[in-house]
Amino acid sequence: MIKNISRTALLIALAIGICCVLYPALLWGVGKVFFPFQAGGSVIYGPGKEPVGSELIAQPFTQDQYFQPRPSAASYNAAASASAALAASNYALRSRVASVLGPIVRYKSGPRAGQLVAPDIEHWFQKDTFGGAPSIVSQWATAHGGLAQAWVSADSSHARYVNKWAASHFLDVAQFVKQNPGTPKPGAADLAVAFFTSFSKENPGKFPGVVSQAGAAAAEMGPVNQGTDIQSTFFDMWRQDNPDIDLEAVPGDMVTTSASGLDPHITFENAEFQVDRVASKWAQLSHLDQTQVREQIRRILEANAFLPLRGLAGDKMINVLKVNIQLQRRFAPAL
Repeated sequence: MIKNISRTALLIALAIGICCVLYPALLWGVGKVFFPFQAGGSVIYGPGKEPVGSELIAQPFTQDQYFQPRPSAASYNAAASASAALAASNYALRSRVASVLGPIVRYKSGPRAGQLVAPDIEHWFQKDTFGGAPSIVSQWATAHGGLAQAWVSADSSHARYVNKWAASHFLDVAQFVKQNPGTPKPGAADLAVAFFTSFSKENPGKFPGVVSQAGAAAAEMGPVNQGTDIQSTFFDMWRQDNPDIDLEAVPGDMVTTSASGLDPHITFENAEFQVDRVASKWAQLSHLDQTQVREQIRRILEANAFLPLRGLAGDKMINVLKVNIQLQRRFAPAL
């Protein structure tokens, strides 16, 4: 019996040694020698040599000078998976899609074929009439209070701007408290609809946005009548007012959500739709010619495009993080 026990113990020790020590060590060694980048987590470094993320994990980019990844139902959490099962009639879905399309979609036919619709959205918005009724911003906030609250909560500067409004509009705040006795001390998000209603009345044809003031150390919030916020937020309302306009179709990965954060690539077609927005913003920030900036960005895209499994698994793809880092290296020094 002792002999059997010793043999069993020896087999267990050998199995543990081979499976838990030798095999992992062999894989680690092969990875370090032959695949050091992948074995280290495929980490990408920024212009300052600091790690900014992994080539294998998507992350959000919201600024106009960067290419934006596919929307993520899991908020770009690589350890999670989720679903965004919103019906086509759900305005939250329509708003999310509109926020992507507004600044980049183009006319498909007619005298302005190939041109961006964004300037026309701004021109329509400045007239401050939707469905024949005035006060576009007030109509939007009243009909979609959740989106108005989300706007306030999306950025600390938005909340500060609403709080500043509340401090000078105590009658509006008192009216809100009277109508909502369960919220005696409303926060900025609670006051979202009341704020936008008042703002629309005082600033027709305008929306809260970032404005630059002479002598100010940083940009501040104020009424604006153009910009990507207006193009994004009110694209759907503009489309409802202009239902017969023929628009170009967009790539599916531009508007459909990924179920996780492990989706760091977009199609080359998706990237092409974003080129004009990215080039325009970099040209503005770096004071360079937009045509030249656009051509340089297209060269960066071409240099980074690849075919998954040599074309067996789809069309050309772009890694969003890698391209955005190269944009920083190319144009940020000119700022």
